[in-house]
Amino acid sequence: MTAVTDVCVLGAGLIGGSLLRALGPDRAFGWNRSATGAEAASADGFHVSTDLSDTLRRAARADALVVVGVPLPALGAILDAVAEHAPGAALTDVVSVKGPVLSAVRERGLGARFVGGHPMAGTADSGWAATDPELFRGATWLVAADDDADPATWSRVAGMAVDCGARVVSATSADHDSAVARISHLGHVVAEALASAGGRGGDLALALAAGSFRDGTRVAGTAPDLVRAICEPNRDALLTVLDECLADLTAARDSLAGEGTLGALVDEGHRARRAYEEARAERGGAPVSVTPGAPGWLGELRRAGAAGLEVRPSG
Repeated sequence: MTAVTDVCVLGAGLIGGSLLRALGPDRAFGWNRSATGAEAASADGFHVSTDLSDTLRRAARADALVVVGVPLPALGAILDAVAEHAPGAALTDVVSVKGPVLSAVRERGLGARFVGGHPMAGTADSGWAATDPELFRGATWLVAADDDADPATWSRVAGMAVDCGARVVSATSADHDSAVARISHLGHVVAEALASAGGRGGDLALALAAGSFRDGTRVAGTAPDLVRAICEPNRDALLTVLDECLADLTAARDSLAGEGTLGALVDEGHRARRAYEEARAERGGAPVSVTPGAPGWLGELRRAGAAGLEVRPSG
C-alpha cells in the first residue's frame, strides 16, 4: 500500500482528531473551528489552524487529500470554502451519512475528485481530548463506490484507511445509508428509548441497572445535538427501519399480552446476533483485490461489499 503523503483534516473532533493522531504530524495537518480544540491539538504537536482558507490553500499546494470531518449541519459552509480555495483537491469525508454529502459535493462542482468515506468507529465522547490514534484499528471503513467515483481518489482514501489499521468495505452511498440505518442509527434511537425507560423507573431502577442496561444505553451518552446530526439526515432509511422495529415490538407486546410469550422476536434476535458474531469471526480472510479504474471495477467493489468482504486496491 502506498502511503498517503499529505492529508488535510477539516475538523479535529473525535473522528477527525483521531485521524490526525493515527497518521501523525508528519503526514497530516488540519483545521478546527474551535480555537480551544486547535490549541489543544497544536499543544500535542499537530499543525491545526483556525484559518480555514489558509489551510485549504496549503492543501491545494500540496495536493493533499482533504478529509471533511465536521457534522453535517456545518458541511455546506466547509464545501463552499473548499470550492473557493481548493476546488481541484482530492476530497473525502468521514460523515456518518453518505447520500446528503454526495449531493452537496456535486451541487458545488466538486465531484470529479470526491469519494465518500465513513469509518465505523467512535465513542460517546467528543472533542480533541477524546481522540485516540487506535480508534480505527480493526474497524470497518466504508469507501464509497458511486458511479462517478474517481479511481485515484478511491485508492488514496482506501490507502489512508488501511494505514489507520481499518478494513475497507465498499458500496454505493445509497446502500451505505440503508445499512447504517439498521446497525447504527436505529441503535441510537433505541438506546435513547431504553435510557428513558430506565430513568422513569427512578432511583431503584437505576440502582439495579447492570450490564444489559449499561451496554444497551452506551450511545445515549452521546451529545443530543450530535445524535440528531447523525440520524436525522438519514430520515427516509431510518423511518423504514423504525417501522420494522415498531412492528416487531408490537407483535411481541401483543403476543405477551395474549399468550404470555414474547413470540418470535427473541428467537429471531438471537439468531441475528449469532450471525453477527460469526461474521466478525470470519473476517480474517484475504481481501478482494480490485484495480481502480479497470473495466468493471465499481461492480467488483459493490459485489464484494454486498458480501461484507474487505477490499484493497491492487498494486
